Amino acid sequence: MSKGPISQFVEKHYLHFNAAALVDAAKGYEEHLLDNGKMMVTLAGAMSTAELGKSLAEMIRQDKIHIISCTGANLEEDIMNLVAHNSYKRIPNYRDLTPAEERDLLDNHFNRVTDTCIPEEEAFRRLQQHLFDIWNKADKSGERYFPHEFMYQMINSGVLEQYYEIDPKDSWMVAAAEKNLPIVVPGWEDSTMGNIFASYCIKGELQPSTTKSGIEYMMWLSKWYPENCAGKGIGFFQVGGGIAGDFPICVVPMLYQDMEMHDVPFWSYFCQISDSTTSYGSYSGAVPNEKITWGKLDIDTPKFIVESDATIVTPLIFAYILGW
Repeated sequence: MSKGPISQFVEKHYLHFNAAALVDAAKGYEEHLLDNGKMMVTLAGAMSTAELGKSLAEMIRQDKIHIISCTGANLEEDIMNLVAHNSYKRIPNYRDLTPAEERDLLDNHFNRVTDTCIPEEEAFRRLQQHLFDIWNKADKSGERYFPHEFMYQMINSGVLEQYYEIDPKDSWMVAAAEKNLPIVVPGWEDSTMGNIFASYCIKGELQPSTTKSGIEYMMWLSKWYPENCAGKGIGFFQVGGGIAGDFPICVVPMLYQDMEMHDVPFWSYFCQISDSTTSYGSYSGAVPNEKITWGKLDIDTPKFIVESDATIVTPLIFAYILGW
């Protein structure tokens, strides 16, 4: 496949340092797929509010991604952008805001993520009313689902289509729902919808067990990994750090060391994009070789680290893999 102008620009100009690491990682990802390998992508930070869906959705549609691990914030914020985009507020001078100006945003029901403010009523509350109906139905019938499965049910029901304010092709959650893409969402309770679900449980309107837990996500992943690691194996493309990356990568040492499944292969490709520089005790700043000691990567696993802003690097890598 001939490469498009973005890929050609990257190959011509991105020749050294983090720029070269970006190209190396993209080519490694591409080679992994050409060898019939599968790829997990993990999303930390606020990648959905950064509208990564503009490239991520197409990666999903073209089967360049086979499973996603993300925070609860990324799970919900892509859908929020889908249904409330026109009510978002951008603040380019966010570094100059005073505490009083920050409080003014709160009083006007805006929650700031760097330079972008998410509108409470149009985003959070709009999802809440429809999710409660789905949660309540499951609760009353004694059914239990993972957090992403509830989101898929909401998207696939069509109830949100009346609110769409962007092209749904730019929503990675819509693309994922259409493919029923496997997702794990560790620490989902650390999200707005997780907090809202907890509030209903506190009020006695829902049971906590209606939503499956992080432990159950790991149990599910422990079955998915051995079923999909044949041949070239499964690669690991980590955007940011934190629980979205650390949770799923640990399935390999758990299977090998704790389940004593000694034929389970290591992750067969690894790339981390993060602006967290190497430092003592930081997971996000740990170099890939440290993961060898934890039984996650092997000596000869292709390893890449791009120390830069993920909102800049990730779309460029995806564009290269898509041939744009």
